[in-house]
Amino acid sequence: MKVDWELFRPKLIDATGQTLYMVLITLLLSSVLGLALGLLLYATRKGNLLQNRPVFAVLNLLINLVRPVPFIIAIIALAPLTRVVTGTMIGTDAAIFPMVVVATFGVVRIVENNLVSVDPGVIEAARAMGAGPLRVLLTVLVPEALGPLVLGLTFVLVALIDFSAVAGTVGGGGVGNLAMTYGYQRFDTPVMVVTVAVLIMLVQVAQLAGNLLARRLLRR
Repeated sequence: MKVDWELFRPKLIDATGQTLYMVLITLLLSSVLGLALGLLLYATRKGNLLQNRPVFAVLNLLINLVRPVPFIIAIIALAPLTRVVTGTMIGTDAAIFPMVVVATFGVVRIVENNLVSVDPGVIEAARAMGAGPLRVLLTVLVPEALGPLVLGLTFVLVALIDFSAVAGTVGGGGVGNLAMTYGYQRFDTPVMVVTVAVLIMLVQVAQLAGNLLARRLLRR
C-alpha cells in the first residue's frame, strides 16, 4: 500500500517537530546536568581544586559503565524507571528520559576532557589572585574551554538526532517512528528515502550551527 503524500506531509511535519522537541529538550537538560557533573569530576581528580578520590572514583565508574551501552539497550534497561518518572514508556516524553540519562554521561566526559586541556597556569594565576575553587571553575575554566565545549556539544546534538530516530522505532515518536510505521513496515521505499533525508538535513543544520558558534567563540 502506497502512501498518500497529501495525508503524509502533515504527519512528516508533526514528526519532525517531535524530533526537534526530543532533541532540544534533551540537549538542554543533559548539558546542564553534564556540565555540573563534569565540573565535579574534574575538580575531584587527584591534585585538582577539590581532590576527592571516592567521589571521583564513583563518578568515573558510572560514566565508564553507562557510555558503552548501546542506546537501544539503554531504552529497554531504563524502561521501568522511565515509567516511574514519566508515567508511561511510549511517546516523546518517555523517550526523553533515557536520552537525557545517556547523553548526560557523554557530556560529563566531554566537559572533563576539555577542562583538563586548559593551561594550568591560568588556574594558578586565578588562585594567586584569591579566587576560590568555585569561582575558578565557573569564571576561569568554563570560559577558557567554551569553544571546544561547544564543539563537543555539537557532537552530542548530532548523536541525539540519531538517538531520537532509535527511540522512534520503539514508540518514541518523531521521524524514526514515521520511518518504521510508514516506510519499513509497509515496504515503502520513497517514505524511507524522505525520512532519511529529513534526518540528514537536521544533522547538517546542527553541525553547521555548532561549528559557526564554536568558531566565533574561539576567535574571541
